[in-house]
Amino acid sequence: MSNSQQKPSWSLQDNKRSETEREAFKPTGKSPKKLSKMYIGVVVLVTYLTSLTLTIGSKKTLETCITSDFCFNSKDDIFLYAFYVFSTIAIIVFVILMAYKFGKRFGHAVKQ
Repeated sequence: MSNSQQKPSWSLQDNKRSETEREAFKPTGKSPKKLSKMYIGVVVLVTYLTSLTLTIGSKKTLETCITSDFCFNSKDDIFLYAFYVFSTIAIIVFVILMAYKFGKRFGHAVKQ
């Protein structure tokens, strides 16, 4: 009785794999990595550099006032204005993530 006449198995290779080939896809027991601090730091740095590039590349002088006494513009206070653009981007991304989480929880609550 050959291998092909035996009881059918999940292997499409007619059991021709060696033991090391069979062991290759066994779980290692390692958990998948979470977002590391370095990854988050790089994302924040790239976002700040993007906002700095947007500020420097602007042809117009843009002015923003946080309070009536504290105003700054994009030509005199480049780094401060870049931080303002960065914080705006960060707030928008945070609100989108929170809306996604809320929608996901609300969807699960409606299903049940």
